[in-house]
Order: sequence, then structure tokens, then C-alpha cells
Amino acid sequence: MQKLGNVGVPSAILETVGMTREFRGFVAVNSVDLCVQEGTIHALIGPNGAGKTTCFNLLTKFLAPTRGTIRFKGHDITGQKPADVARLGLVRSFQISAVFPHLSAMENVRLALQRARGGSFDFWRPESLLHGYDSRARALLADVGLEGYEEEQAALLSYGRKRALEIATTLALEPTMLLLDEPTAGMTHEDVDRIVALIRRIRERGVTCLLIEHDMRLVMTLSEYITVLDYGTKIAEGLPHVVRSDAKVMEAYLGRGAAAGEYGKQEAGTGGGASA
Repeated sequence: MQKLGNVGVPSAILETVGMTREFRGFVAVNSVDLCVQEGTIHALIGPNGAGKTTCFNLLTKFLAPTRGTIRFKGHDITGQKPADVARLGLVRSFQISAVFPHLSAMENVRLALQRARGGSFDFWRPESLLHGYDSRARALLADVGLEGYEEEQAALLSYGRKRALEIATTLALEPTMLLLDEPTAGMTHEDVDRIVALIRRIRERGVTCLLIEHDMRLVMTLSEYITVLDYGTKIAEGLPHVVRSDAKVMEAYLGRGAAAGEYGKQEAGTGGGASA
């Protein structure tokens, strides 16, 4: 956090300049400049096919950019590998819950803790030695609202609780920035409320969040800053109330047929509909 006089000014934790990805002549992400301020909840939105998930893949190095640069915490990570970026503290979740279904919630988080602490060879040690991770695993499960579900098999958890478990495993890696790809997709209202509260708690602990989300009511109430993509190009950026009324944003959604009706209905409240 930089200071200007006596006022704290958030500094950029993640920046891209001219980030571009081409696939055999098709430009999926076109010269995107992105700046995420430390300690904020920043949303990346846009209609279907806008390039949002491709951006996440570029930021976390599952894809290499055709050109452009990516900087995280002042480090140029453009040419780094996913594991290197994760070690720096940039960690992501995926659109589909990525947990081990036949392991318990506790075992899933314990595996993540072992990996975070470089315990790859712990698998060859007596199980009794692995219980040193249990107290931290229980604390992480409690943090995401899964207290009492420690011994529940992951496959038996509701979808929302599976997503909460996945977030617990990412928090085990002690990220300074968390990328959430549609964290509330397919959830009940109760599960959505649980995940929204969790994201806010994560942010309050100083973890920066960048999220892709299709529920525009949620985006407008949860996010502090929004970047909008359309056909791989950034078309708008700013505070939620500014983005909501932006003519280019409204045109991008209203020109999408079926999405137009959903966006129009939600815009009458506080948002609209999009998906990655």
C-alpha cells in the first residue's frame, strides 16, 4: 500500500500491458491492459466468448501470451510456469470444482497443506506424522464454513460446499491473490450467499480477489472495480456504477440475443447476465 500524504493509496499487485493471445489467426485476447489494485475485489466480465477464461489462463501461465507482458507484485511473470506463479502467491480456482471426490474434506485440505510446505514425500511417512497438518486444516475448513464437515466425503458435499472446499485448498497455498472463475455458477441462493460472505472474508484478510462471474447483481454489489471484455478487447473499466451505465457495455450485452433479455431484466435492479 503506497501512501500519499496521510492517505493510503492501493498499489497495483497485478498488471498486464498489451496482453494478447492468438490461436491460428483468431485473436482470443487482444492487447488487454489490466491493473488490479492490492487488497480489492476486481471483477472481469463480458458476454460469452469475450475471452475472460483465456485471460485467467494467461495470468496463471496455463497459456503463454503471443505478445505483451504480465507483472505480479513487481515481478515479470510473462515467461514463468504455473507452479512458479503459484509459489509467488497467485493462485486460481476453476469453473468446475477441482477436489478429490473420494477423499474427505479434511484429507483434501491436508494434501494442499502438504504441497504448500513442500511435503511431497510425506506420502511415504507414517500416517501419524501427517496429523501435524490437522489443526491448520480444521481452521481452514472452519474459515470457509465447513466446520462439522471435516470427515465428509467430498463427493457427498453440496455443490456450494464443494466450491468452498476448493477455496479452502487454494487458501492452504497462502495466496496473496486469488483468481476465482465463476465461483457461484450452478449454486442455490443459500450457497451463493455463503460464497459471497467467504469472498468478503478473504478480502478482509488482505487477499486480493479477481473474479469472473456471470451473476451481474452479485458483481455490482461485491466488486469494487470492474473490467469488461468483448471479443477479447477491453471495452470498459471502472467503478460498478460507471460500468453499469456504460453505452459500450450495454451494447455488448443487448446485442447478444438470449442474453439481452436476462441483462435487461437484471439491469432494472442492479446488474445483468454474463458468463465466461
